[in-house]
Amino acid sequence: MFHTRGRLQAALRLARRDRILRRPPSTPAYGSEKESDISSTQPQPRTASPEFASPELHTLDHETRPARVTAAPVVTAHDLTRQYGSGETTVNALSGVSVEVASGQLTAVMGPSGSGKSTLMHILAGLDKPTSGEVYVAGTAIGTLKDTQLTKLRREHIGFIFQFFNLLPMLTAKENIVLPLSIAGVKPDPEWLEELTTAVGLTERLSHRPSELSGGQQQRVAIARALVSKPTVMFADEPTGNLDSRTSSEILALLRDSVSSYGQTTVMVTHDAHAAAIADRILFLADGLIVKDLGPSTSQEILETLQEVTSR
Repeated sequence: MFHTRGRLQAALRLARRDRILRRPPSTPAYGSEKESDISSTQPQPRTASPEFASPELHTLDHETRPARVTAAPVVTAHDLTRQYGSGETTVNALSGVSVEVASGQLTAVMGPSGSGKSTLMHILAGLDKPTSGEVYVAGTAIGTLKDTQLTKLRREHIGFIFQFFNLLPMLTAKENIVLPLSIAGVKPDPEWLEELTTAVGLTERLSHRPSELSGGQQQRVAIARALVSKPTVMFADEPTGNLDSRTSSEILALLRDSVSSYGQTTVMVTHDAHAAAIADRILFLADGLIVKDLGPSTSQEILETLQEVTSR
């Protein structure tokens, strides 16, 4: 059996190889600092929020949330296209998408299978490159960055929640949560870590490994891991797609509260109208284009719009 130190070292090597985790915030410009300069940056503590830390989860419906207001964009995309293949076999996943993701809001992305929603999210998150067009994250044009610089930007500004959790099985829940900080050589802020693990309901499960956790608990670990470095924007790829309806509601409440309480900008791809109903904005894609852009809506309104979009 691995000792804790050995398990952490093995996990760090695996995570660095796969580049699945992000570096916490730092101030130097991209490409102008040495690796050691970035890793010495400590994340700043946040003020505790009773609403987010409350063990009683809840979801705000569209009537109790304020109407969508204009906020400064933290992610901007201009005329994105993405083609796969060539000649007669060319597939146009995106066909000229321009969008701004406002700070402090939850944006849902919906559309039928093959509409380009996952492709759009991967390009916005710097996990894929467009055939043409440009993406700006926190004011930086990511298409001009070299691989090392792009990796730094993802670690610094982007959190990611996957449908299938992507936890490292040899680590405990707590070790998985702080892994982005461990990779960067940064010690977690004890107060923020305690607040975060309390908020996601994991205080009694921190010493357990993923195999000892339920699906909902594993997704809570994944959410805490995405939030621990306080990213500029968090992307969630079908975060409830592998969960039952009750657990899905709890996870959606956590995502909504992270936005409402901390202003955590979030982009969520989902096929579920109930999940999209927690969003401040819902984008609908069809044939690689944004064809509808709704503000806060009920699940019924979202479902009707999705049916309309699908039948185009």
